[in-house]
Amino acid sequence: MIAFKVGYLVGSLAKDSINRKLAKALTRLAPEGMTFNEISFGDLPLYSYDHDADYPPVANAFKAAIKGSDALLIVTPEYNRSIPGALKNAIDWGSRPWGTNSFARIPTAVIGTSPGAIGTAVGQQHLRSILGFLNAPQMNAVEGYIQFTPGLITDEGEVTVEETETFLRSYMAEFHAHVTRVLTVMPRED
Repeated sequence: MIAFKVGYLVGSLAKDSINRKLAKALTRLAPEGMTFNEISFGDLPLYSYDHDADYPPVANAFKAAIKGSDALLIVTPEYNRSIPGALKNAIDWGSRPWGTNSFARIPTAVIGTSPGAIGTAVGQQHLRSILGFLNAPQMNAVEGYIQFTPGLITDEGEVTVEETETFLRSYMAEFHAHVTRVLTVMPRED
């Protein structure tokens, strides 16, 4: 089995985010051959093209972490039928200035959880549009819209509902297969 370095973004900046719990569960349930590193973005200033000529060190480090990943997993809540502003800001930093898009050709998967019945379905669709523009090959199926109920995932990332654990394990197996397919036919350029 091929080993992949997977960077993951948690769309919420909240310390006790349910999406952070989901990310922890996903990393626990992933098949062998995937190592995970959270790529944080909470310290990024608001993006402006005024910085393009002289990127701040925190933005350069963020871009390098994205580019240094074989694949990217984005675990995000939905805010007002879209993605959180901080996540969009991070994506803008990572894809600018023109011609230095760190997301290009990185296989991606998107998933999220919310207390609402439709999970994060609408926000994910908006994010997929952004990732499509950034030329990030996406895992389009299996989709994961998780309705979070109290106690579904522990702080340690253990899933307490067997059907949900089975689904998430399958989701991560499909993600591994997606990454393998994409990087086999479209190897990353250095």
